[in-house]
Order: sequence, then structure tokens, then C-alpha cells
Amino acid sequence: MKQFSTIVNTVLACTLVFILFSIGLPSFNVRAATPTPTAQPPQQPQPAVCDSSRSVQVSGVAVVNVTPDRALIKLGVQSNGRSAKEAQARNSATIKQVVKALKSLGIEAKDIATDWYTIEPLYEDYDSLRIKGYRIHNIVEITMRDVTKSNDAIVTAFQAGANEVVDVQFYTSELRKYRDQARELAMKAAREKADALSSAAGADVGCVLTINENTQSNFYGGGWWWYGYGSNQNLMTQNVVQNAAPAGGESPTLDDGPLSTGQISVRAEVMASFGLK
Repeated sequence: MKQFSTIVNTVLACTLVFILFSIGLPSFNVRAATPTPTAQPPQQPQPAVCDSSRSVQVSGVAVVNVTPDRALIKLGVQSNGRSAKEAQARNSATIKQVVKALKSLGIEAKDIATDWYTIEPLYEDYDSLRIKGYRIHNIVEITMRDVTKSNDAIVTAFQAGANEVVDVQFYTSELRKYRDQARELAMKAAREKADALSSAAGADVGCVLTINENTQSNFYGGGWWWYGYGSNQNLMTQNVVQNAAPAGGESPTLDDGPLSTGQISVRAEVMASFGLK
């Protein structure tokens, strides 16, 4: 009897399993969790490895020719007198007339300044210590923002009492722009020279190792120089091959008077070394 009961239970269990599979078990949707992506820092470019064991050193020079748009004129008044006071009075009166005449041309007061002033004794003869009078030397510096009026300024000043021209310089008010152009051309010239030399030696130019600029530029082509006076001799450094057109039309020529602006040269020179590969 007990064995019969076991058989019945087994049959019922099998029947129940069969019924459950026949009608279908409830389904559950289970999704795996998607991991949240972690933000990665941007990749930093790796600096190029420069081989300095083999290198080539070259120089590059470039000149940009510029039509000047400014002039710096230095005019002097020398006055003598039996006493320093007398010489000073004469000189002061003449300088006032010169400044007044320059202003009549439209030159502003801010563009007229004393550049040099000296008082020296005058002796009877070379070996004598006997003073016979005094001399005052007064130099006025005029900034011409219109270079076409440079000749008129000199003539007008002399008519008012000036008695010497000390210096005339022409320059550009856009020096930075033209010097940057010259630097770019100089660096290009240096690279081309390095390419030519390396190619002749059977090598290729790699990365730049060093760059140095020669800042000892000399002014030429824009005026004449007298080195005894002046607070603006730094204009010599305005030299930095291209021709730049004038900003304000044609520049004055010798047909317009004794002064001709011509062109000034803005020069740049660089020394560079390149690795070879």
C-alpha cells in the first residue's frame, strides 16, 4: 500500500510539471546594467624628440624697404653776447620767433622740443684764459607728421632766425609691423639655407633647436647722421627684400626742395640651428 502511494505521488508530480510547461511559465525580463562610460582626459600631444647630436647652423637676413611717413628735424640757434645774460636773452628771443613760425605751419607745440642747450665761454685767443664773451647753442627738435612739409619747416625756421641744420631723419610710425615682416622673411631665408646645405650633405632638416635675433641693426638710406647731439639716436634701430608702398601717397622728391625722403630700410637678422635627420 505504501509503495502504491509513492507511485501515485510521483505520477501527480510529473503531471503537474507537464501542465506547467504546457501553459507556460511567467517570464521576467532581466537586463544587465550598462556601465556608465568614464570621461577620459584629452590626449596631450607629445613633444617631438629633437636630435641635437647632428645639426646645422645658419643665418637669415631680410630687408623691407619702407617709404617714411615721419621726419625728425633738428635746427639750431647760436647766439653770442658779451655776458651770459646777454647771450641768453638774444637766444631766447630768436628761439621764440622760430617756434612761432613753425606753429604757423600747423606744427603742434607737442612736436617742438629743446633737444640740446649749452653755454660756453669765448676766449680772446686759443691759448688765452681771458673771456671775451659767451655763446649759447640751442637745438630744437621738430617732429614732422607730414613729411611733405619738411622743406617748408626748414626754410620758415631760418627766416625766423635759426642758423644751422643739425640733423634730418626720416622714419616710419609703423616700425613694429615692418620689423615683424622682416623677421618672418629672415626666418624663411634661414630655413631655405638650412634645407640647401642639408640636402647637399645628404641629410634632411629636422626640428628647430635654437633661434637668436641680431638686434644690432643699422639705419641707412633714410637720412644723414651727425652723432654729436640728440636724444633720438635710437631711431638708428629702425632698419629691419620687400618694398612697402607709402601709406599717404607719393613721397617728396628733390623736385619739391632740397630734401628727398626716398626709402628707409627695416632690417632683421636671425641665427638658427636645426637638427638633422
